[in-house]
Amino acid sequence: MAMRDSDRWDVMGSGLATAGIILASAGFGLVPYFARSLTAEGMAPHAVAFFRYAIAASVLLPFVWQARANWKALLWGLCAGVSMGVGWIGYVRAVEVAPVSTVGVLYMTYPVFTLLIAWLVFGDRPGRWAVLAALMIIAAAALASSPAAVSAEHLPALALSLAAPLGFGFGINVLVHKLVVLKPLARISCVSLGSVLGLLPLLAATPIEALRPVSAEGWWLVVGIALGSALVPQLLYTVCAPVIGTARTSIAGSVELPTMFLVGWFAFAEPVGLAQWAACAIVISAIVLTPGKPIRSIAGNAAVGDGVR
Repeated sequence: MAMRDSDRWDVMGSGLATAGIILASAGFGLVPYFARSLTAEGMAPHAVAFFRYAIAASVLLPFVWQARANWKALLWGLCAGVSMGVGWIGYVRAVEVAPVSTVGVLYMTYPVFTLLIAWLVFGDRPGRWAVLAALMIIAAAALASSPAAVSAEHLPALALSLAAPLGFGFGINVLVHKLVVLKPLARISCVSLGSVLGLLPLLAATPIEALRPVSAEGWWLVVGIALGSALVPQLLYTVCAPVIGTARTSIAGSVELPTMFLVGWFAFAEPVGLAQWAACAIVISAIVLTPGKPIRSIAGNAAVGDGVR
């Protein structure tokens, strides 16, 4: 008799699954290190974004082919991928010039965009706890990016970085409302493929010297950002999240933000001020407060995102 999916998940204990989510979130949190290091080598931000998604799109492409009968859902996934890939350019650009801690807090505003898009586009009205969590995240973003916390010269890049959480918020809505007919790996695959396709026009208009690293170390960074911050964390999320549920996944996943802080602190010698740490605490508290039961409403699942980033 064939083993059911639920039986497979039961093989893994909740402790191991929680550790998997923490490891995956730490991988997502390492993105600023790879991104800033690669742009320092002369790579364009959209080239960095392309390489982050390219390996996942290539490795998982067979799952898109297997799901070809659900072509409407795949098209939605491709559109979500385009928005996430193009939006991520602003994130890479901001990490290049602004403090990693501040950019990280602004990126974590994606639940706010998720709730707004769910409400305005899909008619999914958020609950009171989700609204409270969203207001807390807005307060944290304002605190981390206030004139007292960052230089005025960084404000344009920080504003542009909001394209990343906006694109991710749209992507989460598509995952919840349009991609439920697809298996998890097919969802990751079509979204990654959409990101690659959305970035191709920008690559075509970019000089070749800005499309690739100039050193062997740079190529290892490319491998690191593609595997360590995309493919492997996405797979870990896909396997581990169903084991422990939305609530514990969101709480364990909140390690992503302090990981970004530590990257800025240790890798780039950026001081992390009281405002950034306070904003970090507010964001993590908001994630903990967000309803986590496995319900259809995206208001209860905004902090998870199924591992597609």
